[in-house]
Amino acid sequence: MNAKRRATIDDVAQLAGVSIKTVSRVTNREPNVRESTREKVQAAITKLNYRPNISARSLASLRSHFIVLVYDDPSPYDNPSGGYILRLQQGALRACSANNYELLIHPGRARKRDLALELKSLIERARPEGIILAAPLSNIPKVVDAISSTGTPLVQLSPGKDSANRYSISTNDREISAEMTRYLASLGHQRIAFITGHRSHKAVGNRFLGYKDGLRQSGLKFFERLVRDGDNSIASGEAAAAELLDRKSRPTAIFAANDDMAAGVIRIAASKDIDVPGQLSVAGCDDISIARHIFPALTTIRQPLATMTERAACVLIEDAGNGSALHGSEVFPASLQIRESTGPAPD
Repeated sequence: MNAKRRATIDDVAQLAGVSIKTVSRVTNREPNVRESTREKVQAAITKLNYRPNISARSLASLRSHFIVLVYDDPSPYDNPSGGYILRLQQGALRACSANNYELLIHPGRARKRDLALELKSLIERARPEGIILAAPLSNIPKVVDAISSTGTPLVQLSPGKDSANRYSISTNDREISAEMTRYLASLGHQRIAFITGHRSHKAVGNRFLGYKDGLRQSGLKFFERLVRDGDNSIASGEAAAAELLDRKSRPTAIFAANDDMAAGVIRIAASKDIDVPGQLSVAGCDDISIARHIFPALTTIRQPLATMTERAACVLIEDAGNGSALHGSEVFPASLQIRESTGPAPD
C-alpha cells in the first residue's frame, strides 16, 4: 500500500486559486496580502495539512524560521519537576505551530560555568530568529549578555526585575503572593510559615517579599523562625516541613514558593498524622498538574506560564527579520486557585 503523498505548495495554490508566490507570502507572514486571500490560503493549508519545507523556506528567505527555548535543565536536581518545563514548552509550541515556525528546545544547566559560551556556540551554529530565556537563567547576567552580544532577539521570562534594554514577560509574583497570605490570614491563621524557593530564581524571591507584605497588610508580625529555605524540589519541601512541624508551637498554615515543595509539606503532614486542612492549611504556587492530583487538592497560585511563553514566541515571530533589539515588558496577572488543602485555622 502506497503512503499518502505529502501536500506541496502547488497543491495549496491550486486549491486556493492563487499563485505559488502568494502562498509563499502567506506562509512567510509577509504584508500586503488581502485578508480574504490570506483566509483562502490558510483554509487550503488546513484542509491539505500542508507543512512548508523549512530548509527550502530558509534558503529562499535567508531566515531560519525557528526560535530557541532555553531553560534550566532539571535533570541534575535530586527531585526534578517536569511540570514547569512542560508548560513552558506548551505555550511556545502553540505559537510556533500557528505561525509555521519550528521550536528548538535547549536545556542549559544554570550551575555550568561555561553555559554562556555554550549558548553563543549554539546561536552561531543554528542562527535562530530569536531566543526565549526562562528563569532562573533569565536573571543570570553573563548568560543574558552572551545572548545579547550575538545580536539575536531575546525575550526574558520572569527575570525578577525589568530592564530598559531588554524585553521581558513576567507575572505579578509579589502582589499575588501577598494576596495568598491575606487569604490564609482571613481564615484565622496567625502562625503562617513560608518555604522559600531557590535563591538563584529572583522571581520566586519576589514571592517571599509578597508573603511579608501580606503579613503586614493583615496586621500580623513577621517571624524569621517561621521561614525555611527550599530549592523548589519536593525533597526540600519535605525537609522544611519536618522542621516546622516538629516545633512545639507549630504553624497552622504553610505557604510554599512552588507546588513541588507544597506537595512535600502535605506528604510530611500525612506521615505525622497531621490533618490537612483540619490541623494544617497548605498553599503553593504555579498550579502545575501535581496540584490537582495530590490529596487533598492543593490551593495554589495559577501562573499563566504557557500563555507567557506563547506571547514570548509571538513577540519574536512578529519581530523576525527587523534586525532591531527588542525593548519593553509585559505582565500577565496570576490568580488564586482555592482547593481542599486550605481551611479555617484550628481552635
